[in-house]
This record gives sequence, structure tokens and C-alpha cells, in this order.
Amino acid sequence: MDTFSRQFADYMEQSHKQPVGSPIDMPVDSSIPLPSSTSAGLNSLTLCPNSRKKMRSKRQPIPITLRSATPADAGQIREIYAPYVRETAITFEYEVPSVEEFTERIERTLEHYPYIVAESEEGNILGYAYAGAYYGRAAYSRSVEVSIYVQAGQHDAGVGRRLYEALEEELRSRGFLNLTACIAWSDEPNRFLTHQSPIFHRHMGYEQCAHFHKIGFKFGRWFDIIWMEKMLGEHKDENL
Repeated sequence: MDTFSRQFADYMEQSHKQPVGSPIDMPVDSSIPLPSSTSAGLNSLTLCPNSRKKMRSKRQPIPITLRSATPADAGQIREIYAPYVRETAITFEYEVPSVEEFTERIERTLEHYPYIVAESEEGNILGYAYAGAYYGRAAYSRSVEVSIYVQAGQHDAGVGRRLYEALEEELRSRGFLNLTACIAWSDEPNRFLTHQSPIFHRHMGYEQCAHFHKIGFKFGRWFDIIWMEKMLGEHKDENL
């Protein structure tokens, strides 16, 4: 059993032993949003920055509207992403990109892939998810790398789960088959990185398929990455 599978099993065993409402180091809701970085290739869901939250009662899903992102959303998206850069190893970027850079990233993504935002009734963006190329070769054209970020304070309100479900539905409708997520990992959770992103992905149907050791350096320490994957459909060979 790999390290993550063992620790995930330990977490599940611990959670079943806890009385209802008692604290363990994992929120009840599985829609914990995740981190990614286009420059580092890190794409995955994440816990809110710099937090080790205790279990609490699951919130009722809040009303949101899911829609395609536009370049005009760059400012709000940057505000959500910035704490992940400054306070966590969820993304391997060192500097928060400018609004202009985020505008360009949104425009480039929308040329080929979906980019979805979750908007509150007041018109505020609470989270976003998008897909990008897994690798720049023609044979990988049916595979994507996915990313999702949720605003701090909204990680137990179902925002992440609904964003991911909408992203998967759109990707499926476009004929994509393989979803991949590259997630920062540390054997021991710390103030820069918890295990909530891989746990979220496991709840969403992803399985770990690779583990790279001490590949990213941030905050004066080394971090691993794990790759997780999910299939959206059947892989059929063509008759030649």
C-alpha cells in the first residue's frame, strides 16, 4: 500500500471512531477546493491557505451560479489565488501573477478548454476550476490537467464539488477521457501543506498513479508531488 493510500485509510478509520461533531483534522465535506499553478504544472484542489481546520458540522450548500469565466474576472480570481502562493506549497509559484497575466491565462485557456467560476448571489466569485493541456503532443489530445481553487471560508459549502462536477461534465461533452491532477505532497502535514487536496480528489473518484519525490522547493524546504487520475469514458482502439 502506497503512503497516501495508507494515510487515507488511517484517516477514514479515525473518522469512524469519532463521535458526531468531535474534531479531527479534516472537514466533513469532501468538496475541499484545491491548488494549482500553471507555471509549475501543479493543478489540484486545495484547502484554504495556512489552515489546519478541525471538523465541523457540514454547511448547507450555498446558492451559486456556475458560468464560464471571462477576462473581466481576472481581478477576483487573482484575489482567490494570491494566498495560495504567499502562504502555501499548494502551488509552486513564488510570486502572485499580475491581473494582466491572469487575463492572458484565462484567454489562453478558453481557446481550447473550459474555465468555470462559481458566483454568489451578490456577484462575487467564490471559486474557479479549469482544464489545460496535459502535455503538448498530439497523442495526448484527449487528456487534460485540471485545477480548482476555492475562496477561504467556502471550503465546506459544496462550492468545490459543484465546480468539479460542472468541469467534468463539460470536458466529457467535448470528448476528453483522461483527467489528471498534479498535487503537492508532504508525508507529514505542516503549516504550508495539508493532505486535504488528495483526500478531496479521492472522494471525487481519482486514484493515485505516480509519486515524484522532493521535486519542488519552496519556503526553504522540499516537497513531493503526486499525480492522480480519473477516466471520463471508455478507451476504444480504432480498427486500422
